[in-house]
This record gives sequence, structure tokens and C-alpha cells, in this order.
Amino acid sequence: MDNELLCFTPATELLRLMRARALSPVEIMKAVVARSQALNPALNFLCTETYDSALTQARQAEDAFMRGDAHGLLHGLPVTLKDLSLTQGVRTMGGSFMYERRVPAINHVHVERLQNAGAISIGKTTVSELGWSGVSRSPVTGITHNPWKSGMNAGASSAGAGVGAAAGIGPLHQGSDGAGSVRMPAAFCGVYGLKPSFGRVPYHPTPNNGLISHVGPLTRTVADAALMTMAMAGEDLRDQWSLPGAAEDYLTGLDAGVRGLRVAYSPDLGHLRVDAVVAQRVAAAVKVFEDLGCKVDEVDPGWGDTSAMEAILFAGAYAAQLGHELERWADRMDPGLVALTRHGLTLSAADYGRAQAQRLALWDQMHALFQRYDLLLTPSLSVVAFPAAQLMPSHWPQHAWDWLQWAGFSYPFNLTGLPAATCPCGFSDDGLPIGLQIVAGRWQDKRVLQASHAFEQARPWAQYRPPV
Repeated sequence: MDNELLCFTPATELLRLMRARALSPVEIMKAVVARSQALNPALNFLCTETYDSALTQARQAEDAFMRGDAHGLLHGLPVTLKDLSLTQGVRTMGGSFMYERRVPAINHVHVERLQNAGAISIGKTTVSELGWSGVSRSPVTGITHNPWKSGMNAGASSAGAGVGAAAGIGPLHQGSDGAGSVRMPAAFCGVYGLKPSFGRVPYHPTPNNGLISHVGPLTRTVADAALMTMAMAGEDLRDQWSLPGAAEDYLTGLDAGVRGLRVAYSPDLGHLRVDAVVAQRVAAAVKVFEDLGCKVDEVDPGWGDTSAMEAILFAGAYAAQLGHELERWADRMDPGLVALTRHGLTLSAADYGRAQAQRLALWDQMHALFQRYDLLLTPSLSVVAFPAAQLMPSHWPQHAWDWLQWAGFSYPFNLTGLPAATCPCGFSDDGLPIGLQIVAGRWQDKRVLQASHAFEQARPWAQYRPPV
């Protein structure tokens, strides 16, 4: 197997070969590190590399396989870790000059879980500053380039993770999603991204951002995402919001199909602007579910425009986190983040309280929808990738900070904690990927994975490789 093919091989297949002793973790790691070294100067997806440590750990994993002691779910597999994730002894900048020299003394729980499963990190992937935007740039690291077209937005905040997955720099990439930050880079980069149910993957230390952040995988195949989620999921008492019980086996029954499921399709959630090419590709993807035996209804879900509520909660969280830092750091921060934070400082406690009440009402409306339907299908984003130097597409209304206008399909499912995924569903006329979002009801992560897998089997995407 040549090195490029090895780098694009799914984790499930790599594990099979390693367990059969037909492939060494060292062979895999050398190929992935070499590809990362070759492509990172152009893509700028990795901001802190740990290649030497990765190769050392790969040799240890090889010894474990030879002894028959390799029992970890991800034993010997390369992984990348998002630069918002705390990593003990490894720099974690969060895309901000405020933390440019931070070397944490602890790991986030999901990092600990991946390490305990035997995954080996090759480094930290780029993020938008403190995860604030859906655009792949930060003051510290500059632009992270979409592998399908240099200079274009790769999505954020898990920008580097999406790029690494698309460019075949190993099979497993850890992301997190507070307003779409797994699903956006998946859509822009043409890979699979899963936002599990809130609490499915423990998140500790827990960010103080309104309980909206979910940790999830970005991969090239649905099975790899299922495998990686299994390694990270399961109760942890350090996270008071983690769901009880051990991680579910998401691989068994993955091919159950979707025949007979009731599916709601909303092309605009009743109020969102969507570019024509996105609407066309997603509508064609929805027809696949009819072919697979689903009953599909086009719906207006009825919860109306949530953007005002979202803007208050979004701005309020960053004002609480960063308001006291502006005097010192504003001139070295992303200007959009500064504008967002300053807007948040103008809000009152009553504003925030009213938005929280609206959030509770949104849950009631969403719960009612999923009493009638098993799945909800929507576009992942309203647009295809646009230049990463911009916060907004040129043909959209401009705003100093409200990029959520073109990502309005994402945030409602962070506010309600429902599982949601992006599946690649086609390309624009100029070759940029487009994503389909699949959402299910409370705690129905396996249903999202099964539906994603059924769509993947009907409309495969992993064979497409960006021109890098």
C-alpha cells in the first residue's frame, strides 16, 4: 500500500490490518507524519506538531501488537486534537495571543479518553480565536486554507480538523461544536462531522458558554466517526452534564438502514436565506431518503426566527469571558470578536433572561417535532465556502460580527443538545463541497449515525479527494 493510500485508509480498516499484523503502527505514523509535513505549509491546518512523540508512541504500539497486548479501541491510530482542547505538556493557544504560550498541566477528559484508547496525537489543529467564528483564521495562526481551493474558508472553529480529514492526513480528527464548529468544517471541506448529544462525550473542564459545546469527530467515513465517538463517550462524574452509563456500541447495527422512518425535510427552517446551489444539492440528497424507503415530508418546523435569541446568548457568553480582557488585548484580537464582546457588554441581565426563556420554548417546539418525525434533514450551511479573509460572503449583507446569518441551521441544535451530523452531498459548479445536515431526537445518536451510513452507502463521498 503506497503512503498516500495509507493516509486515506479508514481507521476501521487500519485497525483490522494492524490486528492481523499485516500493517505496523509505525508504517502508518511515518506516512501520516510525512504527509502532514508536506502539506501543512500550504494548508496551515496544524499549529503545534508533536511528530517526534507520535513516532515514539507508534513504536510502543507496534511492540504491543506484537506481544498481543494492544487492546485499546483506537490502539496505534493517528489522531489530531483541536487547539481548544487542553493537552498536558503541549501548547494550547486557542487561536489567541492571550494564550500563545500556554502549556496546560491537565488534559480535557476527551483528550484523556482518546489517549486511554490508544490513539496517538500528531499535533494540535488550528481554530478561530477562542472558537468564536465559523471562519478559518485567527490572529495567531492566520488563514487555514480549504483543501479544495486555497484561500477559501475551511469552516471553524474546528478548521484544522476538517482540513486534516479532507486532505487525508490520518483518519481521526477531534473537533468541538458550540454553534456548528464540527458540522461547518465538515460541510466546507467535504467530510463527515458528528455533533453527538449534549453530554454524550464528557467535556471537563466545562466551558462557561451556556452549555452549548459538544465534542465530536471529523472523519472521512461514518464508521470511523462511530468508532471515535465510542472511544470518547461514556459517563464521567467530573462533568456534571455527562450522560449516565457506558459508551454505546455505535458500530454494531450501523447498517440497519432507514426504511420506514418518518423524515421531516426543511429547506430553510421556515425563515433562513439559502443560496440556490446549496438548496438544489440538498434537495437532491433528500430524495435519496425516499429511495431508501423513508416517508419524507417538507415542513416548516414552526419555531420561527431564532437569530435574535441566538445573538444575545452568543454575545453574552463572550462578554462574560472576555469583557475584562478588552483593555489589554483588543488590538491583538480578531476585530469581529472584539465587536461581538462589546455588543455583549451592552446587554442586560433581563435581555439574557428573556433569551433563556426563548431557549426553553424552543426545546418544547423541537420536542414536539420529533414526536412526529424520526429525522430532520436540512442544509448544513446556507452557503458554500467563501474567501477566508472575509467574515461574510460578499453577496450577503455585511455585519461586524454576526456570521451566524449564514450558519443558522447549526445553532438551534446546540441550544437544545440534539445529535446532528453533516454528510457531504455534492459540490458547487466550481468544485466546492456542500453538506446535508441530519438531526434526530433526544439521545438518538445511533439513529443519526445509521441514517448517515445509509446515505453514505447510497451516495458515497470518501472517494473524492481535494487537489492538494
